[in-house]
Amino acid sequence: MSKRDYYEVLEVSKSASADEIKKAYRKMAIKYHPDKNPGDKEAEEKFKEAAEAYEVLSDDNKKARYDQYGHAGVGGAGGFGGGGFGGGMNMEDIFSQFGDIFGGGGFGGFGGGSGGRQQVKGSNLRIRIKLNLEEMVNGTQKTLKVKKMKMAEGATSKTCPTCNGSGVQMKVMNTMFGQMQTQTTCGTCQGIGKVADKIPTGANAQGLIKDEEEISINIPAGARDGIQLNVRGKGNDAPFGGVPGDLLVIVEEEVDKTIKREGDNLHQELYISFAEAALGTKKEIPTVGGKVKITVDAGTQSGKILRLAGKGLPSIDSYGKGDMFIHINVWTPQTLNKEQKEFFEKQMSSGDMVAEPSGKEKTFFDKVKDLFN
Repeated sequence: MSKRDYYEVLEVSKSASADEIKKAYRKMAIKYHPDKNPGDKEAEEKFKEAAEAYEVLSDDNKKARYDQYGHAGVGGAGGFGGGGFGGGMNMEDIFSQFGDIFGGGGFGGFGGGSGGRQQVKGSNLRIRIKLNLEEMVNGTQKTLKVKKMKMAEGATSKTCPTCNGSGVQMKVMNTMFGQMQTQTTCGTCQGIGKVADKIPTGANAQGLIKDEEEISINIPAGARDGIQLNVRGKGNDAPFGGVPGDLLVIVEEEVDKTIKREGDNLHQELYISFAEAALGTKKEIPTVGGKVKITVDAGTQSGKILRLAGKGLPSIDSYGKGDMFIHINVWTPQTLNKEQKEFFEKQMSSGDMVAEPSGKEKTFFDKVKDLFN
């Protein structure tokens, strides 16, 4: 099932301000809140969908990537090996991150009010993956070995003795107005409510150890150089039963030996002989969609450009595709055998193969102009 446009989800326009986006999300979140819709799975999905949309549109960098590339630019498409925000986070995650939207929590058991026990999330991992043009056009699946922090086998935790598992400490201060009580995050467990009990050999103080894991990543069709894909829950583990971090995959484009890219358009050079240029020929050339046959007309001049419509890259901003441009070069042999040399000398002396432009040939600037028309 394809994802809905984030602006459509929150019912705001693309020109909406940050305050308008925040108000729209609060309205949707309250409308579809689980406490108001007990047992309603559809309402729960809409609640998560609104949270996913707000997570992107409330962040200037993510919003800019979304406006330019759509869901592919922010890792919000289901094909990214982990789904978007709503598919990889539970209710506690949502309230932990956006508790301020609801005035500090206060909804059911999910409130993430200040000073309470915190939901711990592992740190994110960032890797780069190289893709060739064909993989970027058609999409692909990659299986990578990723080194990450994981909970060591045998590691255990216990309730924090300082806060008794609450994650907070109460402090009483004497002031000129009398005693004042304040609540702060527990300094021993950092608000988690648990501390390490048994730590296996090789693990750190939080019971984590570096290990290698094979992770499958789905690359969507139409990926671009520099796009970041977000694989939820495949980053470093969090200590003591927290939520794993995310794996951030940055796409890098491999330089193709024959095909050069210019936006959605592709270019490649085709070399032909004197005889092929004079008599015409058929050639098979590679494209990102497979090999295709083209016809080179008799009398073709060096520098001619053939255009293969729709053989370029799919456009992110529209449903169309770019084109493939074939640049014809007539290859001049650098060495000739005796018979070949005699043949060309005879043609030169007879005047049958003299360069005589008809005036209809296009100049270099004409050809450049044609590329943009």
